[in-house]
Amino acid sequence: MQFDANHHRCTIVIDNQLPAGLAMNAASVIGISFGKLIDNLVGPDQQSGDGVNYPGVIYAPLPVLLAEGNTLRELQKTSCADEEIFAMPFSALAQSCKTYDEYGERIASAHSENIELVAIGLIGPKKKITRLTGNLKLYR
Repeated sequence: MQFDANHHRCTIVIDNQLPAGLAMNAASVIGISFGKLIDNLVGPDQQSGDGVNYPGVIYAPLPVLLAEGNTLRELQKTSCADEEIFAMPFSALAQSCKTYDEYGERIASAHSENIELVAIGLIGPKKKITRLTGNLKLYR
């Protein structure tokens, strides 16, 4: 996907039962994955007036919202059915692993229906993302 801040919106939706530390972890992992996978999401580096370099940041706001666990699954199903929406689901399984190898082994043996989602990142056309997430509360 090629991100265009004029046409796309991105958001992260976190399970409202997730403790703050795990919520920050989920949002961080999704943000890192967004930056790796979505072209043109992060802008170029900028320099301050005194020449200090500030690495590029995301071109658009990235609200973090709250929802119930079953809403996360619904968002995943809806986004998977729409080729204009990029979804980055993040699971309790991933948070429970100590290494990436362990994660790979455990997720390969699990069926998606049995993988508990704790967060999901969404990027897509502004109207579609707003329709999916516009009624959700902002994480504070």
